[in-house]
This record gives sequence, C-alpha cells and structure tokens, in this order.
Amino acid sequence: MENKTISRTLRLLSQLMELHQGNAFKIKSVANAAFKIDKLPFPISGKSLEEIEKIEGLGKSISAKVCELLTVGTITDLQQILKETPEGIVEMLGIKGIGPKKIVVIWKDLGIENVGELYYACNENRLIEAKGFGLKTQEEIKKVIEFKMAAAGKFLYARAEHLVTELHTDLSLWLNNAENTPLIEITGAFRRCCEIIEEIEFVIGTDNPEITAETLYLFKTIEFKKQPDNSFIGETAFGLKVILSLESKTNFYLQWFISTGNPDHVKNVLALAGSGSFITEAAIYEKANLAFVEPELREGTNEIKLAKENKLPILVTTKDLKGTLHNHSTWSDGVHTLEQMASFCKNELGLTYLGICDHSKSAFYANGLNEQRVYAQQQEIDALNLKIAPFIIFKGIESDILNDGSLDYPEEILKSFDFVVASIHSNLRMDEEKATARLIKAIENPYTTILGHPTGRLLLSRKGYPIDYAKVIDACAANQVVIEINANPLRLDLDWRWHNYALEKGVLLAINPDAHRMEGFYDMHYGTLVARKGGLTASQCLNAFSLTDITGYFNKKNR
Repeated sequence: MENKTISRTLRLLSQLMELHQGNAFKIKSVANAAFKIDKLPFPISGKSLEEIEKIEGLGKSISAKVCELLTVGTITDLQQILKETPEGIVEMLGIKGIGPKKIVVIWKDLGIENVGELYYACNENRLIEAKGFGLKTQEEIKKVIEFKMAAAGKFLYARAEHLVTELHTDLSLWLNNAENTPLIEITGAFRRCCEIIEEIEFVIGTDNPEITAETLYLFKTIEFKKQPDNSFIGETAFGLKVILSLESKTNFYLQWFISTGNPDHVKNVLALAGSGSFITEAAIYEKANLAFVEPELREGTNEIKLAKENKLPILVTTKDLKGTLHNHSTWSDGVHTLEQMASFCKNELGLTYLGICDHSKSAFYANGLNEQRVYAQQQEIDALNLKIAPFIIFKGIESDILNDGSLDYPEEILKSFDFVVASIHSNLRMDEEKATARLIKAIENPYTTILGHPTGRLLLSRKGYPIDYAKVIDACAANQVVIEINANPLRLDLDWRWHNYALEKGVLLAINPDAHRMEGFYDMHYGTLVARKGGLTASQCLNAFSLTDITGYFNKKNR
C-alpha cells in the first residue's frame, strides 16, 4: 500500500471524526499524521509496528491504526464511523469548498443526505438560508457538482494508461492462445494521446472474426456484449468503457486507421487514398500521396495541409529532453532534498541539469522561501554544483504572481536567480479580463523567464480561470517569455490546442514536471505526449536545449 493511500485513509477518518463532532485533539492528531505520511521520503508499507511508532508525529495510537490498515486493509474505527454516515454524506467530503462543518449543517439542519439532493437544493435556493452559507457559496457548490457530473465516466490519460497496458496484455495472451498470430492494437482517443479518456478502443485482426466473436465469452477479465454494429462493449472494474472491433487481417490496418483519427482527418485522407486493402497503416498515407501523420496529430486541424507539403514537424520525444525545469524540494513543499532530486536526474534519468523552483514567500501554505532562505538555498546549490559537476542545478524560483500582477520579490532578489517561473496560485476567481491583465503584467516583468501553468486548471476537477489565450501568448512573444507545458497529468497546461499558435509566434515551450518528489520527474512522459499533440519539436522546447545552450539562454535573458 502506497503512502498516499494511507494518508488519504487517515484524512478521511479525521474528516468523519470532525463531521461527527469528535474530540478536537484526536481529530488534529489524525489529520497531522495523514499529512506527515504523505510527505515521508520512504514507503511505510512493510515496516513493523515498532518502526512505525518511531516516525515523528504518529504516536502509538495512530501507529496502531496504520499497522491495522497495512495488515487487514482497513481501520476498525473508520469502518464503525462509516456505518454511522450515509454514503452520500461521505461523497460530499470530496466536493471542494465545503468541509465537515458545512456538511453537518447540510445533513443535520437541512436533511440532505446525497449529492443529488444537494444539487436540487442549490437549484431551489435552499442553501442561502442555512447557517454559514450564502448565495455565492451556493452557486460555487452548484458549479462544482455540475463539473463532477460532467466528469462521470471520464479518466485522466495517466490513470487510463495503466488500465490499458494491463488489458492489452490480457487480451494479447488470450488471443495468442486462441488464434494463429492475431493482430491487436489500441486505437481511438487513447492512441491520439488525448488528455481525457472516455473509452478505450481495441482493433483485433484474426483469420476468422466470427469464430473469435463466438469464443469471446471465454475472456474472463471483462464481460463483453455484442452490439448492433458487430462491435463488443465491456467495462473495467474501475468503470472505464472498453470497445473491441473484430476485423479480418486484410481489413485490420484500414480499420485501425479509421478508428484512430478525428472524423475530419479520416474523411480527408480516405478521399485522397480511396478504398482498398492495406498491408500497413503507412500504405494508406502513401496511396493518398501524403507524408505519414503521427497519431497524436490526427485531430483534423492543419495536419493534412502539412502532410501534402511534406512539412510535418519532427515531434519531440522524451529522449530529446536534456534537463528538467520547475521542480520543488524540501526547501518548500517537496518531499526530497536538493541533492536527492539532482542525483535522481543525473543517475536515474541521465539528464544534465535540474532547475529548482521552490515556492516564493507569499506561498506560506507551501513553506515558501523568504529572502534569507533564498540566500541559504543558493549557497547550498553552489556547494552541490561543485560536488556533482558537470551536472548543474540552476537557481530558480516559482514566484507567485500577486493579485496586481507583480512578482513576489523585489528586484535585488529576482536578479539573483538563473530563471524565474511566474505562476498564479491564489485569488483564482477572476473573469477573463482580470486574469489576462494579471498574467500580462507578470509576463512584462523583465525577470520572468517562464509562465507557469497558465490557466491553473485541474483536469476533471477545476476548469481554471478564463484567459484570452491569444493576448497572453502574444505578450510572451513580445517579451521573450517561455510558456510552460505543465506535465502533471492533472494539469497539462498550456492546453495543446494553443501550442501551434504559440510556436507560430516564435514562443518557446518547456515540458515541466512540477515535480515535488523524485517520482514526479516521470510526469515528463505525459507532458511530452501532449506536447506532441501540439506539434512541438525539440528545437522549440527549452529543456531540450543542451546544457551549454540553456546556460547561454539564461545568461542572455538576464543581461
């Protein structure tokens, strides 16, 4: 069991204890333990009760609960309190903006016991009369519920990826036992690396599709049901819809192509290629007199025009990345030390530089660095750079963009950094005009190097503040500011639909993991996939620059 799972379980326990108005000291102890475990730099699973008790901040009582969770998969106290709590009330704890205190009012005073009833009450303006609520709070709750409703049945690409890999393996093993050299490939939105996945599609090519269809009931991982169009639909245990298309081997590559691309892309290519049997997918493009279009680009935008002119970009890959920018350490809210983060990048990932960007002083909730701690961190970086050369740690900061658009330090501090990532973290409720003006003022600051996660969105949970993309990108072009593609699977921000516009304006993009622990560096994989969708090449990606080139870039920017 991962630390994060243990932490979430304890956090749920603390919330339910507060919901039932338990002992305040015990509630705080459990909540603090949840936070501590989430930040531990080592896995707690596998440790004995005695070892767990030695972890600072846990104590005997909570250590016993953790040990019970690791041993039997649950906590007795949690199960007991869950029995006393309606399922709908537990679900409400996942709604941003209402904590246990407000949920008590909703439950006990208003008699509402599930999210559906709560949504109805919002529409009926019932919440505005309740203690601690008002029209503004009611509207915010309503919007969050609507967002959750829209997100039902949708998965982040990163979450779907694990499910797809397992299912592909299971299907391949089953088919190889039942068929003679079958063909099987993933297709649809997942193959195009879309950031949100609603269904997984596989194309299967066999010598006899009818026989395969008749024996599909023997596949035990998922139960598939035949559809009128002769496809088969099932669902994973996690609720992800799975579609199988059974084809003859002679029709396999054509169907693979058809089911992969955006309908406009497919229609335009087939209008040029005509019908026929194809021995590879590339043969379809060849017959259409088009350059091969990578699956990520098949969105019906400008890729056909570029393919006709043989001007398709050579898309960036993770192998092109020479370093990583925008990362956090224990100096602010990271889990691992500067040296651990650097060593991991150097020895495990084979990178040549690390940009460290701990939070700035206004981010008090994230242990942001005041001026004295900035100086101390930079001294540590200087010492580490001597120790781990030729690998380099660049001195950066993730400076909060304040409400008026200014950055979080005076000029004498800002100029001490090699680079500055400017990001909005507070006062997110803005209209488009306010958000755009706030960003542009930060972009125009001569010390801003990179604009971080431009919209602040969290996929499937927070839309992000509205911005005028064109104006923001134009400002970055005018001020030579790089735009981040935040690689965290929850963000993937800048949205890939605006990458091409930025690239046309000459704006560099950076694939930044926003890593808060060593494992977070692997998120560059997802950032690279979405960057490919946007048409990014290595030459237009800041952290694909060599150590020499990026050093020169930072030096030139800071003159």
